[in-house]
Amino acid sequence: MRGRVIVAGFVVFLCSFSVAAGDEMGAEKAIGQVLNTLHRAASDGDGDVYFSLFAEDAIFMGTDAAERWSVDEFKAFAEPFFSEGRGWTYSMTERHIYLAADSKTAWFDEMLWNDTYGSCRGTGVLVLVEKEWRFIQYNLSIPMPNDLTREFTAKIKEFDGLAKAEDDSQ
Repeated sequence: MRGRVIVAGFVVFLCSFSVAAGDEMGAEKAIGQVLNTLHRAASDGDGDVYFSLFAEDAIFMGTDAAERWSVDEFKAFAEPFFSEGRGWTYSMTERHIYLAADSKTAWFDEMLWNDTYGSCRGTGVLVLVEKEWRFIQYNLSIPMPNDLTREFTAKIKEFDGLAKAEDDSQ
């Protein structure tokens, strides 16, 4: 456990170097490192490092419409996985990072690959908190080809109707 804490601290240190105002290239590199660290920690099942990258009031949105979680709610969900050293692996295949004029807010979108779900998209917003980039929002989605939209949205409507009917009957 001690080794994991030391590694976690070192990784956070590497991701937290400050960026001088106007150094867009440096900021994009730092943000890219934070994103890479997030994905690596998730894959390694390292909840300490993973959640250290989120601001206290961050929101995580997963692929299910019901998955809109505060950091504490998401920690509670992920704890059983991370406590066993299990996580989830999403590999970045394409990434775009954008920096606000004040150099204290950034947003990104990236295409990801997951062996179970295939192509996914991660989007989010990071803010500079005491010279460290932290997620304030992360959104994981599964992009749907337009040609499949009608078929799948019909299934979602049917599912939502069934779920609502089950809720009403209880």
